Amino acid sequence: MNRGMLLRFENLVQLRGACLQLRALSSRRVCGAQWKPVQLSAHPVGSLLLQPQLWPEHRLISAALSQCRHLATKEETKKKKKVPQTRGEVEIRQRMTVEELAQAMGKDIDHIYEALLYTDMNLNSVEPDSILNEDHIKMIVQKSGMKYKSAKLKEEKERKNTDAVKRPPADPAVLTPRPPVVTILGHVDHGKTTLLDSLRKTQVASMEAGGITQHIGAFIVHMPSGEKITFLDTPGHAAFSAMRARGTNVTDIVILVVAAEDGVMQQTIESIQHAKNAGVPLILAINKCDKPEADPERVKKELLAHDVVCEEFGGDVQAVNISALKGENLMVLAEATVALAEMLELKADATGLVEGTIIESRKDKGKGPLTTAIIQRGTLRKGCVLVAGKTWAKVRFLFDENGKAVDAASPGIPVEIMGWKESPSAGDEILEVESEQRAQEVVAWRTYVEQQERMKKDLEVIEAKQKEHRLEYEKKQQKLAHLTWRQRKAALYKANKHLMFSRPKERTEMDENTLSLIVKGDVDGSVEAILNILDSYDCEDECKLEIVYFGMGDISENDISLAEAFNGVIFGFSVKANESIKKLADKKGIKIKLHNIIYKLIEDLKDELNSRLPPTVVETTIGEASVLDTFSVTVGKTRIPVAGCRVHKGLLDRKMKFKLIRNRDVIWKGCLSSLKHHKDDVQVIKTGMDCGLSLDKNLEFSIGDEIICYEEKEVQQTTSWDPGF
Repeated sequence: MNRGMLLRFENLVQLRGACLQLRALSSRRVCGAQWKPVQLSAHPVGSLLLQPQLWPEHRLISAALSQCRHLATKEETKKKKKVPQTRGEVEIRQRMTVEELAQAMGKDIDHIYEALLYTDMNLNSVEPDSILNEDHIKMIVQKSGMKYKSAKLKEEKERKNTDAVKRPPADPAVLTPRPPVVTILGHVDHGKTTLLDSLRKTQVASMEAGGITQHIGAFIVHMPSGEKITFLDTPGHAAFSAMRARGTNVTDIVILVVAAEDGVMQQTIESIQHAKNAGVPLILAINKCDKPEADPERVKKELLAHDVVCEEFGGDVQAVNISALKGENLMVLAEATVALAEMLELKADATGLVEGTIIESRKDKGKGPLTTAIIQRGTLRKGCVLVAGKTWAKVRFLFDENGKAVDAASPGIPVEIMGWKESPSAGDEILEVESEQRAQEVVAWRTYVEQQERMKKDLEVIEAKQKEHRLEYEKKQQKLAHLTWRQRKAALYKANKHLMFSRPKERTEMDENTLSLIVKGDVDGSVEAILNILDSYDCEDECKLEIVYFGMGDISENDISLAEAFNGVIFGFSVKANESIKKLADKKGIKIKLHNIIYKLIEDLKDELNSRLPPTVVETTIGEASVLDTFSVTVGKTRIPVAGCRVHKGLLDRKMKFKLIRNRDVIWKGCLSSLKHHKDDVQVIKTGMDCGLSLDKNLEFSIGDEIICYEEKEVQQTTSWDPGF
């Protein structure tokens, strides 16, 4: 008997003795110690005894417990090993990715790619995280010699709607009068900002770049009679159509400003349409009536074509002739506004949870995200918890239009709000909630809803692509229908074999004919206006336009890094770049284009697009000659055709290029072999002179052919994109 067998036998004898002693001890005391998993310790092995030798009590218990735990561990291992495992069977589920299927099958991803060669999928678009449909999953499992079974999926419980909603309409008894919200609309440079400037006695227009309002402003005007009017000044430029529409959605009255000398213009018609869509009454302010060429009556008649009928023509639209620059009849306009507001009986509930609308949002370097809002219900105070879009805020400070801190804002009052976690979008609805936890629930729900909608759209795109690929696959199958299945599989494998070793690779180098943009703006509406213009770009065949990033705030190091990675250009609107950022951009060769006027930014963008276009070759005709006679000369053993010509326009220069035209078709292009005048070699033949020339030894001339001398020049192309202004 070898030593290993003796050791095992000794352990068993010791274990039996330990169990007997434990049984005896159990009658005297109860062991209440808890069992804890410990590392097995080595115990001394005594001489081989047929009867157990008594050990000390503590060592006896330790040895017995360790041996019991050791045996229990072995038993658990045996039980685990006895659990039957189904081999060659794969649990599948819907919408598995390539990587997930490879893990479920115990294969590598290359195996999945190889199996996909026998499907209708386009391998160029397949990546490890690409989603496979159920038919492809089953086919891959079967091709691998395995069976599949559907995994039991737990049905996802329908998520409870935790969104915030407006309160029910207020009791008329609690309604109190509020200031009217008046939006000033009209064509660019018709005097809207100058009108507001005169009303509130500040120099706003002088602060605006180019005298054009670049983004919306909200102000309160205090009338001598004590009434308050909230004015919204909207941009008149064509690029800011969405901002004008937003202004009319929160307004009570629209003042339509039309210049007396210009009459109805493009943005004038658009402003009328915005007011009609919002169902807001109009007041007509005919501006610049102090000019000699002013014709207010013509303006009123032109507006009749757009269903704007003034009171003197039997309509309900008040018309006031004003001069915003000189301050003429401004009080008449204000009184007309107050009178119309009294007729509308504007009231609001100043109690309860706050409701409002974001007019504009921007980022301040010191204050963070800021929003300009109009309060429509309730009273906004510091400490209120607000939700707008997919962000929320605990109000830290409130500011009026002059940047002065205020404690509260009642309905109809514009206010700037500080405390947002992120910048909401202009036009978002503001709702007050009970707590920060409730605000986070609302934002989480809205984010979830957006994700579900995005997934739904993505699924529709995927299904459309799969349908397209299936049709292509069926066409290929029809071409191979006359072959046996073995021949068909061999043909498909041979045709797609090269794809086995080609994987989709991330594009690391941008196409030279691509302009990548980083767009930064001062406020959300400015960025929105620029993006709307870029959406109209329709010249992808000339130069591709890609927007890498857009946002609010000054130019940062992150913008420089993005521009460097994508070989892009940074366009900033009403933002700044400090000296360190400019030096970093110069060091990395990044262009930063900063503008304060929208149309200048677009012009600069078009210039940048033009620089990306390849130059085109333009032919400029230098001279023209007609072939009057043909003959040939022999040089050595070579016969060379010669044309006798007369120049009837311009001149023939031997250094330039020539082309031969016959019956209006160009049959040859190249350089002259020789040019002679009276047997002398010459460089230039002028108009009216005769000459003999040869082009190519294999080219025969015909009487009546035209010889054109021309020069080729490279000319920079210009984009055909028209942004509409």
